[in-house]
Amino acid sequence: MAPDPETANYAFNHTMIRVKDPKVSIKFYEEVLGMELISDAKFESFTLYFLAFDHSGGKLTAEEKAESRFSREGVLELTHNHGTESDASFKGYASGNSDPGKGFGHIAITVPDVEKACQRFEKLGVTFKKKPSEGTMRHIAFILDPDGYWIEVVPGKIEGLGN
Repeated sequence: MAPDPETANYAFNHTMIRVKDPKVSIKFYEEVLGMELISDAKFESFTLYFLAFDHSGGKLTAEEKAESRFSREGVLELTHNHGTESDASFKGYASGNSDPGKGFGHIAITVPDVEKACQRFEKLGVTFKKKPSEGTMRHIAFILDPDGYWIEVVPGKIEGLGN
């Protein structure tokens, strides 16, 4: 089916999740998943952090990365409400995978080799929700970010799924 001409140029830009401590979360997304901070926006009571994968081979300047924030796909927005990182009574946010708050499920990344990626995640001490050796879907994994959000790890191509 051909797209409606009025929506033919639409693109999925970003997903936003709230995080307790941006330093911990940014470190996870940069060092574990290989994303990089492309821009941030500070407001009085909250700060937005935008992360994405850089497939330019490091050729984009910081300014070009920031300017591309709304013109690219696959951006992750981390929203930090100031004070949560130091509030001992703050219990964290609902990940969306349990009650109350069930709804949001996960984000996903593709990797060339799920097994190798999972070996690396294990060495880095990443928490797994599901390893490839568990369950019926042996070609995927789920890891947890510092706030308990699920991240599905999938191969770029799965035989038999018509990709």
